[in-house]
Amino acid sequence: MKLYRNLVNAVAQTTQEILSKGRYADKALEKIFKQNPQWGSRDRRFVAEGTYDIVRNYRLFAELAESQNNFWFITAVWLVVKGIEIPDWQEFKHVDVDYILQKKDSLKDNTAIYESYPDWLWQLGTKELGAEKWERESLAMNTQAAVYLRVNQLKTTRQQLKEALLKERIETVEVSDCEDALQLIKRENVFQNKLFKDGFFEVQDAGSQLISRFLEPKPGDTVIDACAGAGGKSLHLAALMKNKGRVISMDVEDWKLEELKKRARRAGAFNVETRLIEKNNTIKNLEAKADKLLLDVPCSGLGVLKRNPDAKWKLSDDSIENTKKIQQEIISTYSAMLKVNGSMVYSTCSILPSENEEQVKTFLTANKNFKLLKEKTLLPHEGFDGFYMALLTKTA
Repeated sequence: MKLYRNLVNAVAQTTQEILSKGRYADKALEKIFKQNPQWGSRDRRFVAEGTYDIVRNYRLFAELAESQNNFWFITAVWLVVKGIEIPDWQEFKHVDVDYILQKKDSLKDNTAIYESYPDWLWQLGTKELGAEKWERESLAMNTQAAVYLRVNQLKTTRQQLKEALLKERIETVEVSDCEDALQLIKRENVFQNKLFKDGFFEVQDAGSQLISRFLEPKPGDTVIDACAGAGGKSLHLAALMKNKGRVISMDVEDWKLEELKKRARRAGAFNVETRLIEKNNTIKNLEAKADKLLLDVPCSGLGVLKRNPDAKWKLSDDSIENTKKIQQEIISTYSAMLKVNGSMVYSTCSILPSENEEQVKTFLTANKNFKLLKEKTLLPHEGFDGFYMALLTKTA
């Protein structure tokens, strides 16, 4: 494989932006791609895959490089581990391939380093899930995520979209456990595709798609998506309701709701309306108005490390504890918007029981007028991202 200095430099530069300066991985890559519009798809793929590989394995690669901030050398370690021949460049003159590979082998028994997790996170995962289960999931979260599309049933069917994509040489397979999902056989930038621009599909993990269905929305319902963000689940709810009824999408960030409005227009989701959450007045004004309520609460994001490996290096024990307080505050306060006999889903993209089952148990202990109907946990080793969802009903 022939290496080009500008592309290798881009990998080193982008990983430095992420790991030393705290920039989000997708934003750092977006920046470098905008600066280099002449790159072809192969160039962009090399830079993106290299960047994500290094971010995912940062602790191991830094250990092998014997440096946490020499990103040229860390990039060299990545090339060695990938089995790519090191070019005769000045930046790589001190790279000892045999030493790096021998040292890598010697670290196999130190799983936290070898699998590249901070010690505090490894200990937390082991405590909450048990050593065997945590190790299985931590390995799964270090793999590259598959790309899933959610078919917009307001405009097409899964079979029709599959055939339309195939005409454009984009191959997909149906996902048996998720009736709105197609999986890309080969990773591609589908955001420039006309079918995407015309609103025929969204990019959304298949596990995430299951959350909207878990709420069981019906045409004519008033459904509140109270932590809507940019609205992936709101748009899915609108499609499941066949544009009949109301989807009230709420968030504390106005810019996310503006993005949702654009996406809703593209999707043809005309029953979606947005509301900015301003203190508790917004919640009080909607008290007992929802037939269905979705609380996809802020969380650690540990279930989606396949897609966001940089989160490993941005999280802390304190940040997770603070997030858990916010989760309990949201479920306790926002649940007032649900009608009696209405249904509510509490969901996260975390695999930690303390953010999931334990939060629901705490809520139910304090709110005897709610009852748990069912719950479901998706784990990364099963193929999708990691999610938790609990369906509750308000009995009085």
